[in-house]
Amino acid sequence: MVCPKDNHLLSSELAAPFSIGSVPIRNRVILAPMSGVTDLPFRQLALRYGAGLVVTEMVASRELVQDTAESWARLKSAGLKPHMVQLAGREAYWMAEAAKIAADNGADIIDINMGCPAKKVIGGYSGSALMRDPDHALTLIEATVGAVNIPVTLKMRLGWDENSINAPHIARRAEEAGIQLVTIHGRTRMQFYEGRADWDAILAVRDVISIPLVANGDVETAEDAQEILRRSGADAVMIGRGCQGRPWHAGVLAGHREPERQEIADIALEHYGMMLEFYGEAVGIRHARKHLAWYLERYAPATTGADKAKIMTSKESGEVAALFHAALRTGADLAQCIQEAA
Repeated sequence: MVCPKDNHLLSSELAAPFSIGSVPIRNRVILAPMSGVTDLPFRQLALRYGAGLVVTEMVASRELVQDTAESWARLKSAGLKPHMVQLAGREAYWMAEAAKIAADNGADIIDINMGCPAKKVIGGYSGSALMRDPDHALTLIEATVGAVNIPVTLKMRLGWDENSINAPHIARRAEEAGIQLVTIHGRTRMQFYEGRADWDAILAVRDVISIPLVANGDVETAEDAQEILRRSGADAVMIGRGCQGRPWHAGVLAGHREPERQEIADIALEHYGMMLEFYGEAVGIRHARKHLAWYLERYAPATTGADKAKIMTSKESGEVAALFHAALRTGADLAQCIQEAA
């Protein structure tokens, strides 16, 4: 277990608790919802190692109401608290009904997705496409808020493109409709993930709302976290891609200890086992590959091409686990070996 300790790079602000409505949050570093990444095993590890709050992968509202297996898998909490469920959709009816289902199944907070830039999402007029029609977006917000007695939050981008920066307008109306926290990713939809997030532009949202504001986009380091808070006026930060290959990293930004090299290998191996248990052997092996690649890229970049190919292609979980763990252990000692050889 990674234990808290002082970190001179972090302000006490990041480690301080806050609340979303009546729900207490233990610190101000939140793991972003990422489809295909923040499944239950990833969220369990992130929360164990100190994240203030974790959010489910995006759950399609209509599919949840229609009882699809994937939606229910994404909804699972396994007792994680607080349990924050992100819903996506384009129709008020489905959003409201899905919110009721989520609340009835343990959700403490509902988050509305108006930020996803993926083509398959905006093609269905969900995600960031909703920012093109604020009046319609507000019908979804009002329906969701009205359907449940738990806090409802909103995640969005700055706007659809540079000519329609309407996040402040939507955020103000969302607060009036009962939204209790807003998260802003500092890019437009048309930027996708290109260029740098505009942390200064988030400040315009801070100026028009009184509810908590979370700033998101290109947060990697403790210095980034402090700087995005300073420039955006936000109350908390959200980190996404910076946690890929290190599910403990949100906790580190909140003041918890960075795992030692051997711990990293052991945590990564545990993560692999958790995915096999959650998805089943065959599906788990496939789903885990991108996570294994991120771990190797960060911590064992000198892994041979032959070993990496076996890790990425083998259908034998035991072989994968042995090679993966050995690669991380070797990678952990690589710098010392090079130094000793010199």
